[in-house]
Amino acid sequence: MTPDNRPLSPILLSCIHDDAAHRCTAALTIVSSEGTAYMREEVQHMPVIPIRPGIYRIHAHIIGPSSLVTATEHAVEHGAPVITDRMNPMPIEQEWAIAPVEPLPGAPYYVHLAMHEAAGLVVHSDRLWVNGVPRGEWAKFTFEGVIGGVKIISDKGLAWRAGYRGAQIQLTQPKPEFQETFTLEFVRPAEEE
Repeated sequence: MTPDNRPLSPILLSCIHDDAAHRCTAALTIVSSEGTAYMREEVQHMPVIPIRPGIYRIHAHIIGPSSLVTATEHAVEHGAPVITDRMNPMPIEQEWAIAPVEPLPGAPYYVHLAMHEAAGLVVHSDRLWVNGVPRGEWAKFTFEGVIGGVKIISDKGLAWRAGYRGAQIQLTQPKPEFQETFTLEFVRPAEEE
């Protein structure tokens, strides 16, 4: 709402693709019904990159020893919280299968525990959980190349964020910060499970 309680509506003014930089700039302006502009924001988006289907360890870029995206052992609320943790001797909670939702170029991906095919990633209250709900309820993700790794983006346009080791992965508006950068370590093809 405007200061005088009139409704606002978002309008996407432009999406300019810069082939040299391989990125898209989207300019968003919020306007009132009278056409008064109240906010303008330009957001850089890197193009989505394809990921080879398979089993991965997902490394978080946070300060301290290497941290892996890890499913916790105890389910609460909406499943087991997904956190960052040191490498465990057993990979049960730290190896993830990444596969496209459908076999089409540019399709988003599902992510589930490699050792437990029915335990997929879900998002609730902008936090990441692993849960044995039907596949249709799993969250979908795309990957954008950034300096030092990839940014993992939900189907709602929010980026994974690892605040510190032991913290649950949050989903936030994408920013150019290292806590939103991850490295995908390919372990093996999915058929070798």
